[in-house]
Amino acid sequence: MKYHEERNVKNLQQLDREILKLPPFCHNFFIGISQITSPLTRLNYAKDLYIFFNFITAEIEYFVGKKFEDISPDDLNELTVGNLEIYQNHLTTYTLDGKLHTNGEQGKMRKMASLRSFFKYFYRRGEIIQNVLTKIDLPKIHDKEIVRLNNNEVSQILEISRQNLRDNMILTLFLLSGIRVSELVGLDYKDIDIKTGTFLVTRKGGKRSILYMGEQLKEKFIQYFDSQFETNDDKNDLQLNLPLFTKCKKRMSTRAIYDVVRKYAKIVAPLKKISPHKLRSTFGTNLYKATGDIYVVANVLGHSDVNTTRKHYAALTEDIRKKAADAVKV
Repeated sequence: MKYHEERNVKNLQQLDREILKLPPFCHNFFIGISQITSPLTRLNYAKDLYIFFNFITAEIEYFVGKKFEDISPDDLNELTVGNLEIYQNHLTTYTLDGKLHTNGEQGKMRKMASLRSFFKYFYRRGEIIQNVLTKIDLPKIHDKEIVRLNNNEVSQILEISRQNLRDNMILTLFLLSGIRVSELVGLDYKDIDIKTGTFLVTRKGGKRSILYMGEQLKEKFIQYFDSQFETNDDKNDLQLNLPLFTKCKKRMSTRAIYDVVRKYAKIVAPLKKISPHKLRSTFGTNLYKATGDIYVVANVLGHSDVNTTRKHYAALTEDIRKKAADAVKV
């Protein structure tokens, strides 16, 4: 079974367990959105709703003392704008099941967005008389500076990882393709086609996309394959079905990939918090500087909305405009 299929199965199994913690009527919500959301999205919704129902049964007078199984959609009509503003503030720091949790702007935004989807579903079905969430101002997300490696740091991180072909291949793949960590983790040997210079990744939502490798990345793949297979006869169907990156003969996890990136990043850029996503940003930055075309960057990175790309790379527009000033001669 492919990595992404295995991950979906695990997420669905965990989702079933999380739903059992919620009021019974919530089950209808997850059935209703199952065709338009991924298992991971629904799992995150379930976790977010668990936080919400724990809060209202502990803090909102109408719900205090109520058991989860006794809460119905009609009870949601008792919630006020003030109640939900208090809940949004509560998300900054709270204790749940004996553990302390904190959320920044992004975390609070996601949890409130989950709640919005939940209320919208039951309002559209006519099971609540008002969608009070539409009256709540969501947390403002402030733009953050893009953290990325400069050209010198890119050269250094590839140089110091050269002795470990697997780690070097991982870093090179991030820096020359900009794929997501989940896309890299899911790669099998058979997804790489050296002859055509292409490789296959599974994007968000399960969509399969063919990406092209430049000569530098192609040479790195050839070197990596040669280190894994002594002869062409070794490349049988069984081995080609194996994960591209392994640790202790098992597919490397997302966490293991993070550890590889951090290991080398701490050496070349100790003051920067470099993650796989920051290497993706490094690639996106270099591609935008090279092309000046935000639509090309969005397409290669797999962004469904170019505004997402523009938001992350808008700061580079000034550099592009400066270059454009001297681009045309008369």
